[in-house]
Amino acid sequence: MKIIRKYSLLIGGLGFSNLGNWIYLVALNLFVWHLTQSPAAMAGIFIVGPIARVLTNLVAGSFIDRMNKRKLMITSDIIRGIIVFCMPFMESIWLIYALLFLANIASSFFGPSSTYYITKFVPSEDRQRFNAILGTFNSGSFLVGPALAGLLIMLFNTTVTIWFNSFTFFVCAIIIYLLPDVDDVRESSRQRLTWQTLKSDYLTVVAFIRQNPLFITIYLLFQCALMIAFALDSQEATFIKQDLALSDSLYGAFMSTAGAGAILGGMVAASFAKKWSTRSYMAFGLFLTMLFYTAFYASTSSIWAFVSFVFLGFFMAFSNTGYETFYQQSVPPEMMGRFGGISNIFQNIMQITFTLFLGLFAELFTLQMTAIIFGIISILFAVALYFVLYSKKIHKELKEEAL
Repeated sequence: MKIIRKYSLLIGGLGFSNLGNWIYLVALNLFVWHLTQSPAAMAGIFIVGPIARVLTNLVAGSFIDRMNKRKLMITSDIIRGIIVFCMPFMESIWLIYALLFLANIASSFFGPSSTYYITKFVPSEDRQRFNAILGTFNSGSFLVGPALAGLLIMLFNTTVTIWFNSFTFFVCAIIIYLLPDVDDVRESSRQRLTWQTLKSDYLTVVAFIRQNPLFITIYLLFQCALMIAFALDSQEATFIKQDLALSDSLYGAFMSTAGAGAILGGMVAASFAKKWSTRSYMAFGLFLTMLFYTAFYASTSSIWAFVSFVFLGFFMAFSNTGYETFYQQSVPPEMMGRFGGISNIFQNIMQITFTLFLGLFAELFTLQMTAIIFGIISILFAVALYFVLYSKKIHKELKEEAL
């Protein structure tokens, strides 16, 4: 496709980095499971990261908006590559948590910087299709990554598998170095960061939130459902190993089934990007994603769980594409760092809360029952989002280019 050739370096760099992330996630989950065999410890993996991002995002957004985004992305990838390389040498769960904490600090700078870069580098008329194609490549990583992780673990061990992720960060940094600079502000003219500047930045974001209540309502409903999904992700390995009784290598292959559905979903989303609206991608995509998340944890056999994962991945491609496009067209590029930093604090606090409660209730009751209840709550958030997006009164207030 022409659009793939046009943005090949950006798609390739971000896609390759995401491939390493999925390999690393499988390897790290198994590494911690064999070390502790505790659902609470597994949940800890998904709690340390949000805690780090909450603390970092207090100042990260202001820093990002005043620095060169391309350089920040490169530096973040190099730092994460070094940290992940050191991780297999740790023999204590607390040392692993410490390295995860540092890696997520670096990630706090990469995410908003990459969103800004995409917004500036990709014209508005290409964004929904670009996001769908990038989602397809990321879904390919979702498919290939866990399967490759299972193969690497079978042939070697979790250490080699984690090191592969370190390598992908370095490759991504090199690719981003080859991309053009898109920043509007010269580094020599950037404002010095002070406490007064931070206060002013927070007031700017608060003013933006007050002026855009509809955007914030849509954002909150989507993120509440998504953070529950992230909390449910923290127990996937435990559920697959404990309830479905799959082997380590089958766990990796099983995880990749969602990637297969996501690739197909991404291809369909890209094909219909000009015909279907952003709000339809968000509303129906989110509802069906949460529905199949719940169906996965309600599974009593590996076959039904397999089918749920395929459909989960398929509809997640639409949900992610719609949200990314909506966000890029609703938040001004010059304040994406600041708004992203503050909003990430809210997201991560929610993720920490949901993950802690999920891990706690899974220990006190059963993982399956707890996950199903959480899944039903996420479905209710998705239903609420549908009514907001398709309300006639609200539709008149929305800019057509945003939805």
